[in-house]
Order: sequence, then C-alpha cells, then structure tokens
Amino acid sequence: MKNFWILLMLIGPLVGAQQNQNTIRGTVSDGRAPLPDVAVTVAGGGASTFTDASGAYSIAALPGDVVRYTYQGMKPLRIRVEDVTRILSPNMVIDVAELEEVVVVGSNRKSQDDLAREYVINERLIRTAYGILNADTAPGNIRFMNEDDISPIYLCILDLLRNRFAGIRVVGDCAGGGAQSTTGQLTNIQGVAQSDADAFSEFSDLAPQRVFIRGTSSIFNQRAALFDVDGQIFMDPPIWLDINQIKRLAILNNFATTTQYGNMGAGGVVVINTLAGSPKGGRLKDQARLRNNFETGPILSRAEVEAGEPTYYQELKASTSATEAVEVYEKYASRYTSSPYFVMDTYRYFYEDRGDQAYADQIVDSHEYLFSKNPVNMKALAYIYESQSRTDKAHEAYKEVMRMRPTYGQSYMDLANSYRDLGRFDNAAAQYIRYDYLVEENLIPLDTTDFVPILNRDYNNLLFLNQAGIVSAANRESLYVEEETFQGTRLVFEWNDGEAEFDLQFVNPENQYHIWQHSLASDADRIMREKEIGFNTEEFLIDSSLPGTWEMNVRYYGNKSLSPSYLKVTIYDNYGTRSQRKEVRVFKLSLKDANQRLFTLTKGATVALN
Repeated sequence: MKNFWILLMLIGPLVGAQQNQNTIRGTVSDGRAPLPDVAVTVAGGGASTFTDASGAYSIAALPGDVVRYTYQGMKPLRIRVEDVTRILSPNMVIDVAELEEVVVVGSNRKSQDDLAREYVINERLIRTAYGILNADTAPGNIRFMNEDDISPIYLCILDLLRNRFAGIRVVGDCAGGGAQSTTGQLTNIQGVAQSDADAFSEFSDLAPQRVFIRGTSSIFNQRAALFDVDGQIFMDPPIWLDINQIKRLAILNNFATTTQYGNMGAGGVVVINTLAGSPKGGRLKDQARLRNNFETGPILSRAEVEAGEPTYYQELKASTSATEAVEVYEKYASRYTSSPYFVMDTYRYFYEDRGDQAYADQIVDSHEYLFSKNPVNMKALAYIYESQSRTDKAHEAYKEVMRMRPTYGQSYMDLANSYRDLGRFDNAAAQYIRYDYLVEENLIPLDTTDFVPILNRDYNNLLFLNQAGIVSAANRESLYVEEETFQGTRLVFEWNDGEAEFDLQFVNPENQYHIWQHSLASDADRIMREKEIGFNTEEFLIDSSLPGTWEMNVRYYGNKSLSPSYLKVTIYDNYGTRSQRKEVRVFKLSLKDANQRLFTLTKGATVALN
C-alpha cells in the first residue's frame, strides 16, 4: 500500500534562481529634511558611497547583502536587500536617550545599577541569573506575568504555565506524574515515532515533568525549558514553589535573551522572581509610559482613509453606472499602465463594487507582466483573491510566489494554507514536510523564535481538523497531534512587503490597549531576521475571558518607497474547535502617520468593518 508520506521522496531539488545585482537608489532623511554625507556601505567589504546634498544615493548590492547607513549623531541602520529591493529611502533618528531631563547623546542603555533602582517601580523588569532584563528594550517579545495576575487556584508552576500561556506545552502534573509513554510520543506526518526521552536527553531523567516553550510539534522536536528562580538554575520545573510567592514571571523564548544560559537554555527559559528574593521598595510612583501610546485624538475610519485615495479611485466610487465606471478606468489606464496598485484598485472595484468578474479579470490579465516577476506584487494580488474567496486564483498566485521565492519560509506556509482552502489536505501537509526536509538538509534557514511557532500551530490545526484527508484510517493511530492549548479568536497578520513598518494597536473592551511595533526603530533585529528566514507574519490570540468589543488599529510608517503596502488579516473564530471558522480581510496601507481603524471584534467572534 502506498502511504501518502512517500511524497517526501518525490520532493525535487531546490533550485535557486540566479542572483542579479540590484542597483538601489533612494533618499536618506531625518523625517523632515534630507541628510547629506550619510555613509552608505554594503557590509562585508562591498560597495560604498555617500549621499549628496539632496540626500540621494545609488549603490549596487546583491540580494542577501546588508546595506548600512551611518551618520554622526544618528542611530545606524542596517537593511537586508531582497530580490525586489530597488528603492530604499530610510529615515534616520537621533541617537539620544532622556534620563531625568538630561539628554545623553550616543547611548540609550541603562546600567544594571539604574535598573536595580528602578526594579520596584517598573513591572517590566525581571531579575535573571545574569542581571536584570528590561522587557521593553530586550530583543524580541518577552511574555510577562506579575503577582496581581497570578491566581492562587493553581497547585504549582505547571498548572500556571499550562493555563495562562498559550502555545506552551506542559508534560506531567503537580503530583509528579508524567505523560503516558504511548500517547505521549511525538511523531511526524510520516509516522516515525520519536520518544519523549530524546527530547529530554540534555536534562536529568529524575523527574517526569517538562515544559516546552518553543513547541515539541510534529515538525520540530525542541528541548525542554530551563528554570531560573531568583538566580538559581533548575533543569526540572520547580513544582515545590508556592505560587503565591511569585512576584514576577517571564518567558524567554528567543535566542537573543537566552544566549547567556548557553546550551542549557536552547529550549527557552522561565524566569521567576519570588517575593522573598525581590528587593523591597518604598512608595510606588506612577510612571506614564507614553513612548508606545498613540496621541489623543480620533481614529480614522476606513471611509476617512479611503477619502485620501487617488483621484481615479474617487471617480470610480462616484460613478453611477457600469458604463461610466468603464469610462473612468479607460481615462486613467494609459497614465497608470505601469502601476500594479492601480490595477489592484480597479480590479477590486469592478469585482467587489460592480460585481463584474469578467471585466475585473480582464484588467489583471492585461497587466500580468506587473506581477509575474515581482513576488511582492503577486503576494498582494493573492491576498485580494483570498479575501474574495477565489481560492483557485489565490492558489495560482501563491504558486508563482513559491516559484520566485523557494527559499522563503513564508512561501511554504502560504502554499500549505492555499491547498487547505482547496480541500487538498494531503498536499497541504506535504508542504510542511517539504519545509522540514529542506531545513534538515540546511538548504533553507530555520528560526524557532518567531516563524516556526506559527507554522507549528497551523500544521497541528491541519492535523486536528483534517487528518482524515491526510492519512488512512490504518495509519491514524500512529499520528501524534499536539494538543491545542488555546481556544478563542486567533488573528494572523501578514504583509506583502518586507520593508513595511507599522504599529498594530489592540484595544480591549475595557479600553486598555497593547501595541505591537514593527519598525526599524523599535525592533531592527526582528526585521533582519524576517528577511533571513523569509517570513512576514505574526499571530495574536484573544480568549473569551474578556467579552465585548475589541478594536484593531494600525499606524503605517511606509516601506522606504512611495508605494503602498498590503496587510492581510486572517481571523479564526472558535479556533481549535470543530466549529472553527476563517475569514480573510485585506487592507491597503498608504496613509502614513495616522491611527487608522482596521476592524472590530465583538465578543471575539463577530467581525465588523467601520
């Protein structure tokens, strides 16, 4: 009998496209005026130049090269060149930090003494065995919990982690029991068993309890987490610790924050500060954290944002008949014949507003050359098709992106989800197998910090809901599906352009908000990592503990060129259940530096655009 996992043997060799040198042009500014004499160099002994009096420059670089911008008094910038990179017009910012009304030039880092004095009043600080870590300035995202958020109902640290942190897998219980040796085995889609003992080989074998931060999924078998309790290192979970004695808890799940722990910290670190081990402080001070807040003022609705769209768009919206709309299109078509954004705008209008599928498709078909050699444009078009439930069209577009970007991790996830939308679940699973194979062969890079957890969640969700379409009934018993610890609303954001910079704002029903920043100024390392691995996505989970209306907003900063970026949001309602539903929304981002409403979620289920 032929098992479907023979697909792995049929995977062809990875063929990389020949890299052609890009001529990159742009203007460097400080956000207000051009900067002359900025040193622009290609790292590693490549070309170098300086910006002229108007801030303009031109330099040659290969895809994968890193272009560095340096100017005295400004923070240096490093931007990785991609296959489509032709224009880079970055804004440099002054390298200063404000400390108690004293401006210090050239440094924005606080000493350990400064952090120690601030520890009592700053709940975003955590004491580790190697010093105090600031969650607001540390590289990557650190998940935090303070004593006010910890309920005494949990028996031990295992219960707390299992119930309060989505995506963390906990093996064992507070009484000392571990997972069963059979059902607890980890297997991949090929049915090859891999025992828990392999995952625990770097740790002591005395206790059956283990915590996996980075996920022991069906794709990648990761190591168990390390525990740092008041500076003492424990390889086994401290189930003896009284939950009521925890003052702060932090989850370190990226290499940048765990590197000091060496090889032992490869599976991530759970840092715990207890009340007894934390310094006592005097009167708490109210520290207003304004640096991540949007300014006070109205949030632009989608209608207000669209009011700033180009003239052709306004005239199309104002047309009163199909004939008049066609006349408007033909009036501007020759002027914008080289603009993929004009093509996508007019396509969406005729398809969505006029219901004229034939004419809409004709617009795209006649401008196919704008998409066939540009993966950024093709991906935006795929987003639009997907939001319109044109799964066949979206699938063909994602296949084209895969052809152009076979070393990008995102290409495999997008194509897998596309196959899934078509009901071809075995082909979807094969994409995850193919990605796993290429990583194992070191043909494409691996990132377990940001991208793989999202990939793992998608893969396990596929196995949970669609395994009947993947493996035969006879082989289903040997298939391990990692238990989904989260049920609620899952939001997956994707953007077509790796240069896109923006802030996402999540406002809960109690009007409290969280901001996720995606910019060179806030997290340049993350953006560099995205380009190295080849992904542009982030997920957010909203459970049902706080019912009401949530608001999702965005502030767009641009993509270092004059072109817009496209943001896709996939909304999974009742995620992780048999009643799971999926909805896709696509937003064109062109208006800069304004807080814009994307959509609202009512009770974590109903989506409303306004």
